[in-house]
Amino acid sequence: MKLAVATERREDETRVALVPESVKKLDAAGFQVLVEQGAGASAHFPDAAYAEAGASIVPRPEDVYTSADLLLKVGVPLTTPPRPEIELLRPATILLTSLMPLRNVGIVKELAARGVTSLSTDTIPRVTRAQSMDTLSSMANIAGYRGALLGAMELGKYAPMFMTAAGTVLPARFFVIGAGVAGLQAIATARRLGANVFATDVRPEVKEQIESVGAKYVGIDLQQSASAGGGYARELSDQDKARQAELLAEQCAQADVVITTALIGGVFAPRLISAQTVGRMRSGSVIVDLAAEGGGNAELSHPGHTIVTGSGVKIVAPLNLPATMPTHASMLWSRNLTNFLLAFWKDKTLSLDPADEIIRGALITRGGEIVHPKVKEAAQAAP
Repeated sequence: MKLAVATERREDETRVALVPESVKKLDAAGFQVLVEQGAGASAHFPDAAYAEAGASIVPRPEDVYTSADLLLKVGVPLTTPPRPEIELLRPATILLTSLMPLRNVGIVKELAARGVTSLSTDTIPRVTRAQSMDTLSSMANIAGYRGALLGAMELGKYAPMFMTAAGTVLPARFFVIGAGVAGLQAIATARRLGANVFATDVRPEVKEQIESVGAKYVGIDLQQSASAGGGYARELSDQDKARQAELLAEQCAQADVVITTALIGGVFAPRLISAQTVGRMRSGSVIVDLAAEGGGNAELSHPGHTIVTGSGVKIVAPLNLPATMPTHASMLWSRNLTNFLLAFWKDKTLSLDPADEIIRGALITRGGEIVHPKVKEAAQAAP
């Protein structure tokens, strides 16, 4: 099977789907690996390293797509000129990437119409067997780390306590909203920076995890469970939303840095920080909205931009933070994809049996149709 790796076309994407250490494993397993010339350059993996690991370097981008039986990517294939990737894919090509299909229903429809079999790593169920394949967790870990650093850099104060000849400087107060992988890493990083950290989550069962990485838990007693299973949260009732808003407003008013990470079902961002709440925050305080890809947790966030409100609060809403750490982000991504492929590589064939819960969760399009139930429902409802 010809496994191909293309250069990512998104302007802000510096990662590559496969790194040389993984090429060696896949080559030994019987894959024929093709890598587009320069695909790993932005992540500091030169062509020579791929060739040494056993890959064939392909100079023409078009040949990567048209030769592939299996194409590995980091993000969604682009549909816009000058190189619309989906049009280059042969029917029956297998695409393994992160499609975020509920956000990208139009692209999923095009993949189905093209006859591409697509697997999305972000819909793999969070079961024990799949932990080593979980790209969402790998990238969320990076986002949480970078988010805490961003908060410290944008704040006009020290994060740790300092005792100086001029007197003592008190530590900054960080408040982290959401205790998934990104939130827990943000807490741990802020603590390593020396900040005083508080955190909340609508799932009270994560209280121990919050405390285990050094933060103080704050929360409300919910009228109904907010856990959707698999480490995800569901939307709150109106009553619980109102009580949560009071808690968030109170904590944000005391914080120097607020880091938000909340997503519903790992996809869409609930609006948690209103303009009124921002108005209560101190001038010079910072919000880092790590849910900007899903629309943002703060009402005033502008995804992809940093703004300063009239009251002096800075709101940072970064997109694609993992791409700011391309070497390790690519390495982790590559290991996730390699673990997935080797788990289903049987007798030199990639077994995509939907009876397996991991394949069933990851499979989005096949045979000219959208086969994932939730994505199919979203596609039918979309205009």
